[in-house]
Amino acid sequence: MASRLAVTGLLTLLSAIPALADDSKRLEHMVQQDCGSCHGLTMKGGLGKPLTREALAEVDPQIIASIILDGVPGTAMPPWRPLLGESEALWIANYLKKGTLQ
Repeated sequence: MASRLAVTGLLTLLSAIPALADDSKRLEHMVQQDCGSCHGLTMKGGLGKPLTREALAEVDPQIIASIILDGVPGTAMPPWRPLLGESEALWIANYLKKGTLQ
């Protein structure tokens, strides 16, 4: 019985891998298009502040995710919470900290 549950769990996990890959591609596209429209296509700044690896080096990913989700009142940074979940915002924060677009 336990081995059957383990196999079922493994199959469920394996079936989710393509969805995770699709989700990361969707989020990567969102960063490039939506974030890039204000922060620059290479994240070096524009209307919004730079989001380069160097600019974010000392910022905790949870803080970045919170800013993504809740925006910054009084600025052009909108809240993305209506469109993104916490895990997606954290994925974006870590993606930005890697500096992949530079």
